[in-house]
Amino acid sequence: MKAIRCHAFGPVEGISLDDIPVPVAGPNQVVVTVKAAGVNFPDALTVEGKYQAKPGLPFTPGCEFAGIVSVSGPGVTHVKAGDPVIGYAPSGAFAEEVLAEAASVVLLPADADLVLVSVLQVAYGTALHALRDRARIVAGETLLVLGAAGGVGLAAVRLGRLLGATVIAAASTEAKLEVCRAQGAAHTINYDAEDLRERVRALTSGQGVDVVFDPVGGSYAAPALRCLAWSGRYLVVGFAAGDIPRVPLNLPLLKGYSILGVFWGEFARRDPSANAANTRLLLSWVTAGELKPPVSARYPLARTGDALAALTRREVTGKVVIVP
Repeated sequence: MKAIRCHAFGPVEGISLDDIPVPVAGPNQVVVTVKAAGVNFPDALTVEGKYQAKPGLPFTPGCEFAGIVSVSGPGVTHVKAGDPVIGYAPSGAFAEEVLAEAASVVLLPADADLVLVSVLQVAYGTALHALRDRARIVAGETLLVLGAAGGVGLAAVRLGRLLGATVIAAASTEAKLEVCRAQGAAHTINYDAEDLRERVRALTSGQGVDVVFDPVGGSYAAPALRCLAWSGRYLVVGFAAGDIPRVPLNLPLLKGYSILGVFWGEFARRDPSANAANTRLLLSWVTAGELKPPVSARYPLARTGDALAALTRREVTGKVVIVP
């Protein structure tokens, strides 16, 4: 089968399209024919050798997919060959076939749009886990989303709105902010042209926000920390800016707020049943027409490097999909 392979950590343009053996399903595993695979920032970081976990070389990147089960291994009972599924794996999704643990796949309706749902696991799964499981956000609270036009940021904007929050979206251009407004942001901040802290203060009548969703880090973290209201929650989702900020610990003391780490991949590994429940909730919103992830581009398997490069250059708004 055809698969993208990373033979050495480095620039994403260095990956190649190779022929490798079709994976074999062991006990409690499935092999899925990939119809669509979501592209995420951690995929690029993994290829560059900058992610928290480094797979052994060579490897096939890609961790979320939708497709058709081709083989179900011994012990698998909830899906069978021929079933459409959505799922995730530590790696291997940028290929014609992917091997996954059966507990990590969820059965789809027969008429599911496989391209659309292929992007639900990482970005939307992360955002839902962050907002509902970690921050325990409730209707009526105010949510500030940094990097709001990126894949996970835009997911947080939409899911925050569905969970009843008033969403303030922060991004770097007016075009990106327009996309955020279309996904339900009540207010927007261009943090390249406006003072983030002062704008939040004005929008909240000086009270601050209840929750900050931060997949960016870098220089935006310090002012965002100061935007929190009493007993607020700061969600540490990632460091797309490249720098891990230092936190002045007097701030959570003085404001009584919490700093909460969000590592969706580890959550999904440790508690696959809870993650599957979150996935089913996301699918229910898709079915009801309340959630439609904005897929901005589709790439063939051979152009996966181009897709990852566009992501690292921050040229992507919404989600990008590989369609083998």
